[in-house]
Amino acid sequence: MKPTLIYQVSVGPKSKLYDFCTASVKEYAARIGADYYIQTSPILSIRPDPFTTNRSKESYEKYGGYLPIYEKENAFEFLSSYEKVAVIDADVYVRPNAPNIFDELDDNFDFAAVAEREMPLTSPYLEKIINYSRMQYDPLRDVNWKWSSRGAEFFNMGVMVLNQRFRAYLRNQSPKEFLYRFEFKRFIDGMGAWKWSTDQTLLNWWVKKENMSVKHLDWKFNGLFNALEDGKNAEAHFVHFFLKDKLKDKGEDVEDLIRQIS
Repeated sequence: MKPTLIYQVSVGPKSKLYDFCTASVKEYAARIGADYYIQTSPILSIRPDPFTTNRSKESYEKYGGYLPIYEKENAFEFLSSYEKVAVIDADVYVRPNAPNIFDELDDNFDFAAVAEREMPLTSPYLEKIINYSRMQYDPLRDVNWKWSSRGAEFFNMGVMVLNQRFRAYLRNQSPKEFLYRFEFKRFIDGMGAWKWSTDQTLLNWWVKKENMSVKHLDWKFNGLFNALEDGKNAEAHFVHFFLKDKLKDKGEDVEDLIRQIS
C-alpha cells in the first residue's frame, strides 16, 4: 500500500483561479512526497431524484443533470491503495512553505478537518455561520452538534484528511453506493433547509452519526479568504478562496488575490 495521496476535483468551466490553486497543490504534493491526482471529468455523476428534489434546476442541469459538489467523494475509492488521502478543494491555494498536512493525522483518529467556529473569524462572518448552523444543523437533532455561542461544531470539508480507519465506515461500498444510501437522499435532493447544501452537510452529519474520532486541524490548514480577522490571511498555510462567485471578478484576477494574501 502506498503512503499518501492528495486528491482534487476540477470539473466544469475553466477557471484561472482553479488552475492557479491546483498548480500550487500539485507542487505541494511533490514537495512533501505525496502522490497527486486531479479529476477533471465526472465519475460519480450523482443526480437528485427529479420527482422529489427541491434543488433549483440551475444547480445541476448546466452540468448535464449531475451534482458536481459530490464528485470529490470519489477519493474514498483510493483508500484501498493509500494509507492516507487528503481531499483538497480546487479553490484552495497552498503556500510554498506549508507544513506536511499528513503529519497532523495519526492512527488515533479516523479523519481530520478544520472546525469553522475555531477559525479567527470576523464578526460579520461569525454571525453568518451562527445562522448557517441553525439552518443546516438544528433540524438534525439525532446527533450532538456541541452547540456554543459560535454555533454548531461543523467542519469545513474543503480540506480533509482520511486514514485507513475511515474505510470501516464505508461498509465496503463504492463511493456511488455510499452517496446513494437512503439516509443521504434528503441531502442529495436538497430537501427543506438543504436546498443549496453541498456535500459538507451530508459529511458533517454522517461523521457525527458514526461517532468518528476527528482530529481538529489548526485553522491555518483551511484559512477562509475574506472571512478571517485582519492579518490572518497571511498566516494561513492553505488559503481557501471559497464562494468564488462573490470574489472580485469571480476570482479570475489571480494577481490581485496573490497581493491580498501576501
